[in-house]
Formats: sequence, structure tokens, C-alpha cells
Amino acid sequence: NQWRIVFPGNGRQWKDWKQASTFYSGNRIQTTKYKWFTFLPQNLFEQFHRLGNLYFLFLVVLNWFPQVEGFHREITMLPLIVVLLASMIKDATEDYKKYQFDKTINFSKTRVYDK
Repeated sequence: NQWRIVFPGNGRQWKDWKQASTFYSGNRIQTTKYKWFTFLPQNLFEQFHRLGNLYFLFLVVLNWFPQVEGFHREITMLPLIVVLLASMIKDATEDYKKYQFDKTINFSKTRVYDK
């Protein structure tokens, strides 16, 4: 049995509670970065902000033109796909661990001390 202990502030902070409560709809902790339906586009967007991934994407696109083709098209895509998949798996496992930790924190018992 682990308890979260919440210490409320003084009375001056409760005056603006109604206005502040519109910004915070719940008392839930959420540290995850992705949702299940935004994982792929958001992760790809973040991955292609890295210069190395853009360089490999440029090589893949360049290799699809027969005049410039240096290697087979599939061989050029392989390093980019491996790096993107490894990064996606790492980000997904980290985000899932954060989700599980948030779930345990959000469903733990809480004691509130009041004056």
C-alpha cells in the first residue's frame, strides 16, 4: 500500500480555483509522448528532423532515378529502414513504460492533508 500525499496550498490560491480548473480538466498525471493513433506520424516527423536520417532519405530518393543509381534500390533503403525501426521500437517501449508508471501513480490511494 503506497500512498500519494498531497499538501494543498493556502486559501489565497483557492480564490482563482474556478478559473484555473478550466485549464486542468483532471487530476491525472500523463508523461507519455504519444497516443496509439499518433505514434507513427509523430515519430516519423521527429525522426526526420535528424540530419543523418534526412541524408539517408536523400540517398534513397536519389537512387530511384536510373541515371544516378549507384546501388540497388532495396540496398539503399535498408540502412534507413533499420535505423527508423530501431528508433521506433525504442521510443515505443519507453513510452509504454511511462504509460504503465503513470497508470500506477494515477490509481494509487491519496491522502489530502487539510488544516
